[in-house]
Amino acid sequence: MLTWRYAVVLDAGSSGTRSYVYRWPDSVKARKSASAKELASLPEIITSEEWTKKIHPGISTFAQNPQDVGLEHLRPLLHHVQEVIPEEDVPDTPFFLLATAGMRLLPKAQQKSILNNVCTYVRQTTDFLIPDCNQHVQVIEGVTEGLYGWIATNYLMGGFDDSRSHNHGKGHHTYGFLDMGGASAQIAFAPNATEAQKHANDLTLLRLRSVNGRALEYKVFVMSWLGFGAQEARSRYVKALLESTVDEKNKGRPDPCLHAGLRMSADGTILPPEGPVSGVEPYLVGTGKFDQCLLQTFPLLEKDAPCPDEPCLLHGVHVPAIDFDVNHFIGVSEYWHTTHGIFDMGYKDDPYNFNDYLQRAKDFCSQPWDEIEAGIRGQRWGGKVSKKTANELCFKASWLINILHDGIGIPRSSIGEAEVTIGHNNKTQDVVVSGKPDGYLDAFQAVNKIGATEVSWTLGKAVLYASSQVPPLKNGLPVGFGSNVPGGVADDFQHTGPQLQPLPPASQPTIPTNDTITGTNRQHWHDTLFDGHSPRRIPGLFLFLAIVAIAIFFLYGRERRNRVYRRFLGRPISRHGSSIHYRRRSKGLYNSKLSSFFFFSPSPRRSSYMPYERTLEDGMREFELGLGSSSSDDEASATYDEDGSSSVNLLARLKSSTSTSNNISSVGGGGGGGGNRASVGLGLSLDGNGSLLSLYNVGIMDRNGLAVRTESRDRQAHLALAPTTNGRRSRATSPVRKSVV
Repeated sequence: MLTWRYAVVLDAGSSGTRSYVYRWPDSVKARKSASAKELASLPEIITSEEWTKKIHPGISTFAQNPQDVGLEHLRPLLHHVQEVIPEEDVPDTPFFLLATAGMRLLPKAQQKSILNNVCTYVRQTTDFLIPDCNQHVQVIEGVTEGLYGWIATNYLMGGFDDSRSHNHGKGHHTYGFLDMGGASAQIAFAPNATEAQKHANDLTLLRLRSVNGRALEYKVFVMSWLGFGAQEARSRYVKALLESTVDEKNKGRPDPCLHAGLRMSADGTILPPEGPVSGVEPYLVGTGKFDQCLLQTFPLLEKDAPCPDEPCLLHGVHVPAIDFDVNHFIGVSEYWHTTHGIFDMGYKDDPYNFNDYLQRAKDFCSQPWDEIEAGIRGQRWGGKVSKKTANELCFKASWLINILHDGIGIPRSSIGEAEVTIGHNNKTQDVVVSGKPDGYLDAFQAVNKIGATEVSWTLGKAVLYASSQVPPLKNGLPVGFGSNVPGGVADDFQHTGPQLQPLPPASQPTIPTNDTITGTNRQHWHDTLFDGHSPRRIPGLFLFLAIVAIAIFFLYGRERRNRVYRRFLGRPISRHGSSIHYRRRSKGLYNSKLSSFFFFSPSPRRSSYMPYERTLEDGMREFELGLGSSSSDDEASATYDEDGSSSVNLLARLKSSTSTSNNISSVGGGGGGGGNRASVGLGLSLDGNGSLLSLYNVGIMDRNGLAVRTESRDRQAHLALAPTTNGRRSRATSPVRKSVV
């Protein structure tokens, strides 16, 4: 029986805050039932769209009134996540609020004030686990956000757990990660072996832990560019545009990244299409020339910035050379929305292709603004496309193309296309035969979900935390990330969870509980009995099963127990070894239950019934009544009720026997009670038709008949002790018994 662990991660972005709930099986219990493949994999993280909630705007808007961030911003998010997580698991569930680019732009004092109010509110209104506010509520750096995204992407793609299926060549099996938000852009990838050795000091050492406690280390290059997000890039573009087109007489500035006929203020407000514009501030006038837009957004990459350490990509920042033969990138956020927000109509399943995307962007951006407005009203691109989305798209498309192909260096034609153009060479055919997934050869693909899970850097944080909750092997290093110090822990190493003690060897009887392992000290009786490591577990289990078996056997019923006994021992149950036994109902619980438990009935009344001794066993077969005599009759059990009357089973058998004969004489004699009436055995009188006339009390028995049987028994006992040539047989014929009148 698995126990779930939970984590709550809030992505406090520039435009809003989104809450995520993640859960995974408790690693200690998961080990007991995991397969070899599962043991070598990372913990299985589970989430759902229903577990996610987003509210607007971002927490950075509370810079002037930080005391209101809890009540006006966090309360609905906390209410939602507490509906997802079971109440009893809330105290063991860690809570993280990680702020990104929007909060990075605020002064440190305002950041600290907002974060302190967040932590105080969550601690006062919930029972979530927040041992350290500085670690659980913080503004994370762009490189940390990029690293979390890289973890999430490769976790969903299977690059960590299924390296054979994702072998890119040269021993490479992970994917690169590209993210673009409103304020910043990130890149994260694992360079090839040559570049990793050459730029070892530029890499981040990431350490995860599989379910079996084995450490998994990766060397990743991560970089974040603040100001290179879509919104910040647009602000830089507008500023540069206004500065380059100073015209005192004309306040309108031509903007090739806006649709023709669209007029807009510098802050993004849509102005009337005609007539004078009030105010003295210049405004933008769209021209709808996408080729010109591409040229004017290129300088925003700052490719001409000084590069003290070659090679560089953007803004003079050093980046190891990217080997696109093995490095395949997956883009999220704006990379997805800009390529699929409007342009995916009819092309949803198509992978990214530079030429196709460029043509679609030109076709869209060349349309006049009035046609675009008509398309929005008619929901030509779906109901979610607004005027704001439409007028921003042309700039975003040009910025994405520039940063992808001129900034990062993604090839404008995919590797797969180039090889197919060459003539379907062997390399392409080998890839097809190997059954690699669609888009595997593409240098870039934009995604929103992998499988059914949204790609979010918050998942990377959850994977890292869940991995840290796996007890390590002996001398195992902690989970987290820091500077690339092979085989050790750097001074700047960031731990992602409490430090756990190594698991004891398998020979040790118990697993020590540690307060740092949240929730593991709560054991269920089922887990203690079946999942425990106590030396008394096996004997206790057998004792428990024995008690259950005895109880079932006790409730099984005496008749069924007799059949079982006869089957295994080969003879019926009898107190004195006779094949005839008696039963009577007793009102006492002790007599009825306990005696039945030991396979025999309470002793019948000695004054009324006396079983024959074993010495008459052979003689009895000749002495028995002639009617219906058979081996089954010898073994039949005569059953009597408490009042001494015979049971229905015996009456039925007697009636059945008498019906086969027209005239039944009494036992041992010829005459009897006259006519066609037969006196049968022990006080049972039948008429000629076999009908029962009277039923005598079994205790009122013919004394003569009893004397004859007793005398025969005693005589035979003496004869058995004397020498004889007749063997064990008591006599050649049965003694004559008088009929019961």
